[in-house]
Amino acid sequence: MDIAFPYQLTAQGTTATAASTDAHIEQMLEQLLFTRPGERVNHPDFGCGLLDLVFSPASPEVAAALSVTVAGAVEKWLGDVVKISSVNVTAAGSELQVVLDYTVTATGVPATLSLPVPVG
Repeated sequence: MDIAFPYQLTAQGTTATAASTDAHIEQMLEQLLFTRPGERVNHPDFGCGLLDLVFSPASPEVAAALSVTVAGAVEKWLGDVVKISSVNVTAAGSELQVVLDYTVTATGVPATLSLPVPVG
């Protein structure tokens, strides 16, 4: 069962499921990337901490460091679900744009996830 993120209930009072497996994988990626390390009780090293950059400058140096952090977190926690093709983080104005190209391991279907992260 692919539980929807964020967690929600249906009108019947049961756990809502994701619309598709692809949607569930995107939701898992978002959950991983926006979780701060230490936020999960039983998995203190789970997460990537994108939101920790809210007060950081949108600079090429921060973007480069973030691309390594994102790739490492996805490989560690979702490496059996997706294979990363590329991680591109670019600084644009007051936000960082994170573009993650990956392939779903079970189907071999390529996909892209693009997330804006407000900073500075």
